[in-house]
Amino acid sequence: AFLAEKLDDMGFRPSEADPDVWMRPAVKPDREEYYEYLLVYVDDILALSMEPQAIMDDIGNQFKFKGNKTAPPETYLGARLEKKPLNGNNCWTMSSVDYVKAAVAEVVDKLAKENKQLVLKAVTPMTSDYAPKLDGSPELNADDTQYYQELIGILRWATEIGRVDIVIEVSIMSQFQAMPREGHLKEVLHMFAFLKRKPKLTLYFDPMEPNLDISMFETNSEDFKEHYRDAEEELPWRMPKPRGRPVSTTAFMDASHAANKKTRRSHTGYLIFINRAPIFWYSKRQHTVESSSFSAEFIAMRACIEQIQSLRFKLRMFGVPIQGETRVFCDNEAVVKNSSKFESSLNKKHNSIAYHITRYAVAAKVAVIGWISGVENLADAFTKRLSAAKRDYLFGNWTY
Repeated sequence: AFLAEKLDDMGFRPSEADPDVWMRPAVKPDREEYYEYLLVYVDDILALSMEPQAIMDDIGNQFKFKGNKTAPPETYLGARLEKKPLNGNNCWTMSSVDYVKAAVAEVVDKLAKENKQLVLKAVTPMTSDYAPKLDGSPELNADDTQYYQELIGILRWATEIGRVDIVIEVSIMSQFQAMPREGHLKEVLHMFAFLKRKPKLTLYFDPMEPNLDISMFETNSEDFKEHYRDAEEELPWRMPKPRGRPVSTTAFMDASHAANKKTRRSHTGYLIFINRAPIFWYSKRQHTVESSSFSAEFIAMRACIEQIQSLRFKLRMFGVPIQGETRVFCDNEAVVKNSSKFESSLNKKHNSIAYHITRYAVAAKVAVIGWISGVENLADAFTKRLSAAKRDYLFGNWTY
């Protein structure tokens, strides 16, 4: 309460989108208006501003910092943060290398006590021909089940802080936490062997605009207005005035039809960027069994659109101007045509819901859908297990 009172005196107010984020209007020397932000954690304060040191000095006049020190952030929830050059510009990066190395070391030590070790040649996170749903090996005892769950927890957090190259594998193996088998534990340990072999993967939050071929997006949102007459993007009713340089948003989405060999459920995956900075990565099994790849892709499109709407709403609450619609890449031509051409219909209920949510978003100028080859679709790596060569190609396009 004392901190809140002091921040209020300094002109900061809590954001309606996130009460842990405090913001205030500011003016640069050239009189251009922008916003300064404070993110308050349990024992950390992060300032985002053109002059962050001035903000921290102002707070330091009221409070004593640990070690009387303020500095650029070095870690965030276990991830390493650094500024690195990219294409002639400095940008922030995030890497989970320290977390991964520590986790692998713990696993190696535990196995050594049992006279075991990780496999040496793990070129992909999982064995290529392994089908976890069809695994008939013995079930684990209570202690090994708990250990399996602990390993899954470690891997899931690694994906949260940057290990995007194991998202689909972690999603698949997370499905067996209630009753894992010996084969499942072996595959999870195989994933740690892969991380030991490749401990480093870095995400660059590049602020530069992506270089996209606009001709790939042929949607005319006005064509949809006759059917979706009230279609408008939902805007925060008390959002701040947009200031600063506009940002663009881009998404890649995909679905693997009937990927689960036992239940035949499909898998959804998408990846969302602000400019060239990856913001959301998602991989999850769908809740229904779809009879066609068209249906599975539309279910995935709906999930992606809903996340896009949420992101755009939050950016507007932060006062960040958004440039145009979110460009969504999809490798299913039928889905692209049904999302960009008005003349089509769909009757199956839950598919129809996804269909109309997507088309409503197009009519409201929230998103525009374009086709991309499956070979180039970055979200392909979030819906199916790929060969080492394909993985290296797709992740090599946006990770380092």
